[in-house]
Amino acid sequence: MQDLKLALIQSDIYWQQKEANLAMFEEKIWQIDQPVDIIVLPEMFQTGFTMEHQGLSEPMNLTTFKWMKQMAAQKKAVVTGSYIVQEKGKVYNRLVWMQPDGLYKTYDKRHLFRMAEEDRYYAMGESRLLVEWKGWKICPLICYDLRFPVWARNRNLEYDLLLYVANWPAVRVSAWDALLKARAIENVSYSVGLNRVGEDGKGIAYNGHSGAYSPKGEVLAFSETEEIIYLTLSKASLERFRTKFPAHLDADPFDIK
Repeated sequence: MQDLKLALIQSDIYWQQKEANLAMFEEKIWQIDQPVDIIVLPEMFQTGFTMEHQGLSEPMNLTTFKWMKQMAAQKKAVVTGSYIVQEKGKVYNRLVWMQPDGLYKTYDKRHLFRMAEEDRYYAMGESRLLVEWKGWKICPLICYDLRFPVWARNRNLEYDLLLYVANWPAVRVSAWDALLKARAIENVSYSVGLNRVGEDGKGIAYNGHSGAYSPKGEVLAFSETEEIIYLTLSKASLERFRTKFPAHLDADPFDIK
């Protein structure tokens, strides 16, 4: 059973400056000095969490998409994070899962943060994404999705890792900490969340708290500073715990409509 190695890039973000952010994250990616399987970037990593998508959104297969493809190929690792995508007359907060071979998958944010009027400016995603990589099943989600356990529910152990990318403000970071840990425990899986740091163009402060939790609720990683967080997850450890404590067998069946 292969371990999974992640690099979480917890960073400040230049407000609505795509070129500056791509250059900055490229430099940070090249600072990764050890082999990793997945490189994780924050939510809206090339703009910050903005509702002003005019002039910032891109169709698929343009600048940011090609940049992610190049980074994944050069580092021989998956590169994932969300950015603003326009498609068929709609705008999405879209996570792209880019593999080093150029194959990719996407997830559009399901739960749009109405307190910032995200639901007015972006279209809601309609389905979850489950991906397989290096023998692991992974479910990537975005920020506010963390507050909704039904959407993240691990039915019949569909995934081994629940992965969140976020712009989660410092004023509500206690909820981020509690929910990220809870998602691991209730889903008998690893739960990993990458947040940003710094202050955005609206004066909203972010203090990271990016972290990883085991299905027992153990803290595997935690950081409040601007840094690259390296993390190794053990598949053997996960399988042993699921065998000894098969709580998933008592879960309630349901369908999402």
